[in-house]
Amino acid sequence: MRYYLSQNVFDAALDRIRWLFDEFPNVVTAFSGGKDSTVVMQLALIVAREKNRLPLRVMFIDQEAEWQSVVEYARRVRDLPGVDFRWYQMPLQLFNSASSDTEWLQCWQPGAEWMRPKESGAITENVYGTTRFKDLFTAIINTEHADEPCALLGGVRCEESPSRNAGLTTAATYKHVTWGKAFDKKAHHYNFSPLYDWSYTDVWKAIHANGWAYCPIYDHQYQYGVPLQNMRVSNLHHETATNSLYYLQEVERETFEALARRLPGVHTIGQMKNDAFTVPKELPFMFESWQEYRDHLCTHFVVHEKSRNAFQHRFAKMDIKYARFPNKERMYRAQIKAMMANDWEGALIDNWEANPWVHGWVKWTKGREHERNAQNPYIIRTMSLEAACK
Repeated sequence: MRYYLSQNVFDAALDRIRWLFDEFPNVVTAFSGGKDSTVVMQLALIVAREKNRLPLRVMFIDQEAEWQSVVEYARRVRDLPGVDFRWYQMPLQLFNSASSDTEWLQCWQPGAEWMRPKESGAITENVYGTTRFKDLFTAIINTEHADEPCALLGGVRCEESPSRNAGLTTAATYKHVTWGKAFDKKAHHYNFSPLYDWSYTDVWKAIHANGWAYCPIYDHQYQYGVPLQNMRVSNLHHETATNSLYYLQEVERETFEALARRLPGVHTIGQMKNDAFTVPKELPFMFESWQEYRDHLCTHFVVHEKSRNAFQHRFAKMDIKYARFPNKERMYRAQIKAMMANDWEGALIDNWEANPWVHGWVKWTKGREHERNAQNPYIIRTMSLEAACK
């Protein structure tokens, strides 16, 4: 249930950040170049000026395979008055969805031909005990603030997915606050999302109403006709961002050429366009079921044994969990799409399971085995929602 307050989201976010500055001696903002992190940083700058807490520390973990527009925007942010910009360009590894042969991009690997030179003054040595991007934020805070409480501010919003909505509204993680996550409670290290109740329209309203600079790649994507929900400024070969490879060559030709030299599979996807990760609309005639098609691809299409084992293990668990799911074709199609993107870590499947009609069905079935039948009104309604989502 949602409760609407008289206070608008802009003022509410400012009050949340003011409270965090009062609670924590160290406040850091995570920056990606995207619209959400832009707004968080600008709001934190307002509060830091009010409370005489400048400079504001801003953390940017450069994934090498970035839009050039993001790099140029990051340089502008680095030069803002009152900003202590930490630009991390150090060895780390990122999953590569562009190829089933080369699973990783070893970013900033010593001796490799990087996409571009490193920035002057960047932090280039990885002393944080991990090379995985998703773990670096926690590791950096734990290392650089080992004996001090610290709050890391990010731009995660409930609107982005049901799982994020549940995670940011369900249980308190720090005092009365639900819109956060504990990195290390003993060290008082937390991650907070002060924009958790914002819509993307609120984000763009704040940017334009205040005249804040933002990454111009959004303008290129809008002109190119990219749907709002697909506009991303993340690394270019991430499993949820590979659509950007379809038009990267037209928007930033030099970036495309540098990435194609750096990472196998990029040029192929750029030529295939929208067919690169398309699951067939109809079941191929040589297979009797989508499950058989999925299993065939898992055996013959997935190159690496480690990836194949990961897929098979996940699929086996899902076959049991969703044995009575009303429309298992959608599940098989999601699994096939994950294999085509070589997403053996399961991000795309996690997104499918987070859909409201899937999550709701799982929630309903727990503890109610005896009531599960095709005539149940919830299942009938779920199937109607499923049909509407096609």
